[in-house]
Amino acid sequence: MEEIRPEKKPGPVPQVEQEAAAQSGEPPRWGKGTELAEDGHFLAGPQARAHELARLLRIGADFIRGFRGLHFVGPCVTVFGSARFQEDHRYYALAREMGRRLGRAGFTVLTGGGPGIMEAANRGARDVGAPSIGCNIVLPKEQRPNPYLDRYLEFRYFFVRKVMLVKYSYAFVVLPGGFGTMDEIFECATLIQTGKIKDFPLVLMGTEYWQPLHDFLCQRMVEEKTILPADCERILFTDSVDLAMERILSAATGQFGLVWQAAPPPRHWYLGESAPPVPARPHPLTPSPKGEGE
Repeated sequence: MEEIRPEKKPGPVPQVEQEAAAQSGEPPRWGKGTELAEDGHFLAGPQARAHELARLLRIGADFIRGFRGLHFVGPCVTVFGSARFQEDHRYYALAREMGRRLGRAGFTVLTGGGPGIMEAANRGARDVGAPSIGCNIVLPKEQRPNPYLDRYLEFRYFFVRKVMLVKYSYAFVVLPGGFGTMDEIFECATLIQTGKIKDFPLVLMGTEYWQPLHDFLCQRMVEEKTILPADCERILFTDSVDLAMERILSAATGQFGLVWQAAPPPRHWYLGESAPPVPARPHPLTPSPKGEGE
């Protein structure tokens, strides 16, 4: 695994997470950041202008790190979900199969790089030889990314990590999870609703788990006219991998113009970008000529 990290000596698990873990009798949860994290300082209100300028440069460096690491990984699908499901759980099995199918279809599988659902999706991609990428904030020194990644990127700032998980993806698959997963659902839904990203598929898998959310969105919120019926219809709730793939591939090929062909070599390497260290697939999905970037 290639690891791209901004901090060589990260701090410990945050005190608030240690206290929550002690209260619940469980170990600290994965991916909750570190004590005295940089983005915590950023959100602590106005500070000395010299510090704010230095922070602006660090934010820029975080974005450049993401651009360098992800620019040439190919079309991605991001898979969100809880870090707490074990290998014997039905949602782990579902995420792994989804990772396999996405990989066979030519997508790079992008996750938060952790255990649980993230590990399962990355593992499914690894099963079929597809690129498998993880992105997260700086982890405590006690925590590690899952072992099924070809490349793992860490960011100092949580919002930069969120941008990267959206920017390079053509669809979003969400399995059961907690606050972080809910945040990712509604961020994607809002970006789609406001036209910031153009009707990218948003697929929620695990219908039993998501049924209360479905009812709240498609009944209560629609009845109260806080969202439109079309907003709810943009989200696919399903347990079927076939149906999820049908929605994703229909959008990828019909709406976004992706085609199965050998990816052309990059023409410019402005920021030292690199492709993930995995064997090239014979017919990966690539943007059509009219959609080529640099």
